[in-house]
Amino acid sequence: MKPGLERVERLLDVFQSPHKRLGTIVHIAGTNGKGTTASALAAMFHASGRKTALYTSPHLVDFTERMRIDGVQISPEQVASYCSVMKDAVISLQATFFEATTALAFAWFADEQVEVAVIETGMGGRLDATNTVVSDYAVISSIGSDHTDWLGTTSAMIAYEKAAIMNRDSLAFTAVTDPEALAVIERTAVKCGIPLFILGRDARYRVDREEPGLLEFTLIRGSMRYSHLQAPVTGGFHASNLSLAVMVAEAAGVGEDAVRTGLANLLQTGYRGRLEKISSRPDLFLDVSHNGDGMRQTAATLALFRFRYRAMHILTGLASDKDAVAMIRHLLPLKADFTVVTIPSERSFPAAELAELLRQEGYEPSVFDTPREGLEHILLHADPQDMILVTGSFFLAGDILSLKRFQ
Repeated sequence: MKPGLERVERLLDVFQSPHKRLGTIVHIAGTNGKGTTASALAAMFHASGRKTALYTSPHLVDFTERMRIDGVQISPEQVASYCSVMKDAVISLQATFFEATTALAFAWFADEQVEVAVIETGMGGRLDATNTVVSDYAVISSIGSDHTDWLGTTSAMIAYEKAAIMNRDSLAFTAVTDPEALAVIERTAVKCGIPLFILGRDARYRVDREEPGLLEFTLIRGSMRYSHLQAPVTGGFHASNLSLAVMVAEAAGVGEDAVRTGLANLLQTGYRGRLEKISSRPDLFLDVSHNGDGMRQTAATLALFRFRYRAMHILTGLASDKDAVAMIRHLLPLKADFTVVTIPSERSFPAAELAELLRQEGYEPSVFDTPREGLEHILLHADPQDMILVTGSFFLAGDILSLKRFQ
């Protein structure tokens, strides 16, 4: 990882500055929820009839998941073609994987003449490769503790990095509630001379109903009331991200019918892995929560449904740069059996060490080298009336999704 914009700017020059030819640009940063917000916005813009690009990361199974136009992934052949054009520049500049991927995506979007580009940051904002765009709408979903080695250890420091996606040509939106972080975002908006719309002040929402795979909520913004909006997601915590997306869509001229249709068709954007139910009997939920705040929300959501199941089994594996103790402790109230694995990443937290953390909390987990072995162990012992949760990492979720039984 090499933060900075110089290399990606040089790569974009190879493609004649495609980042300046992306139509209406929505740039989204945030510790958690930015993927949900991005996918919801892309779905609503598409439902309104606009040719819409979506750039997200990381991918779960296939690299082409990262870039889509109207829900359709780029083809492997197109990836190869764009890579051949920038190959020499990537090598000479020693550009990173994410920088090259970002340049590729922007070039494809521009060549396809998209009308809207919804761009999710990779990490942070200020020095993220995506911050080469000049956005029309700058969106910050949340501020929490993650990537502290790069972004800082306080909410104010992290907010400073993410708020840097704002510019003098954008409207800014946020759902951040932490006072220290929000103050930084507000100061940045004032410095840029742009309006900042805050969920909780300029609009408010309520959760009407939540079930596995269904969330119903109402958003009120001034005289506008969006009653009983529905999205195919699990967890009331998503209402904040979805409400933020609706605020941006409304500002961009998306009508209520397109808002409702887009939210209902959210999964058509390729949105996956956020407490996604991928099989039944036993019910298996796949979740990409990978920091303390995300795991807290996951555990709180599943606690609402825990009573419906005979027993619960958790398969988890983490990256070594995460606060493993905090993440594990959020899961303990679910009263589950634990199976720990080493995730397929050079940054994996060793399964044996993760198991030791659980033993210190009074649990005796099963330990396996690979996610597949861990899941097979759980399935062998689980009852059809049980719940299984796979959580802790995008790498873990992707490895499970690559199994033939889930394709």
